[in-house]
Amino acid sequence: MKLIKLFSPRGKKFYFSIAILTGIRPKNINLYELALTHKSFMAKDAEGSTVNNERLEYLGDAVLGTIVAHELYIRYPEGSEGFLTKIRSRMVNRNLLNDIAYSMGLTGLIHSNLQTDPTHTHVPGDALEALIGAVFIDHGYETCRKFVINELIGKHINIDKLAKKDTNYKSLLIEWAQKHKKSIDFITDEHHSTDTANPVFIARAVINGETAGEGEGPSKKEAQQNAARNALKKVS
Repeated sequence: MKLIKLFSPRGKKFYFSIAILTGIRPKNINLYELALTHKSFMAKDAEGSTVNNERLEYLGDAVLGTIVAHELYIRYPEGSEGFLTKIRSRMVNRNLLNDIAYSMGLTGLIHSNLQTDPTHTHVPGDALEALIGAVFIDHGYETCRKFVINELIGKHINIDKLAKKDTNYKSLLIEWAQKHKKSIDFITDEHHSTDTANPVFIARAVINGETAGEGEGPSKKEAQQNAARNALKKVS
C-alpha cells in the first residue's frame, strides 16, 4: 500500500474526509488509511508484505469496550455488574456498529474488494473499530474517548433507551412460545459463496412445525436472532 502524501490531491481529500468524519485532525494520516483497508483489498507495504486493518480492529475493539464500560460506570452509579455488562454488549454489538458506520458515511472510505453485499458482513463495523484504534494511537486515550462519546454514542446511540430495550429476540420468542404452549425450533443452514470466503447463515424459526420467520446473517447467532425478530412480528 502506497503511503499517502498529505499535500497531494488524494492526501488532502482523505485528510479532510477523516477530519470531518471524526472531528479530529489526523497526525499520521496513513494510520487512518490502514484502518479503512479490508483484508480483501490485498494491499502491500513497501517491503511487499500484505497489510490490512485487522490489528487496528483488535485494538479498537478493546479501546471501545473500555470507553463504553467507563461511560456506563459513570452514568449508572447504582447499576449492577450484570446490568452494565448487558448494556455494554448491546452498545458494542456488531449490527449496531455497522449501522453507525453507515450513518457516519464511513463505508464510502473503506478499501475492499468483496463482491458480496456489505450489509451481510461485518466489514463496516470492523472498519469503525479499526478507526477507533487509529485515533487511539494517533491522539491517545482522552481524545479517543471524546471521539467515541461525542461522535459515536452522542450522535447515534440513545443509551437510556437501549438500557430499557430487550433485543434478545430469540429469548423473547422462546418465552412467547412457552407462554402459549407451542413448540419452537431453530433450523440454520450455512451457505458459501464463490465471491467471498465468509459464509452466510440462513435460519428459520419454526413454531408448531411451521416456519414463522426467516433471517440471515454472518453468524449462526445473528441469523437466528433475525429469524426470531421476524417471527415475533407475525405472532405478537
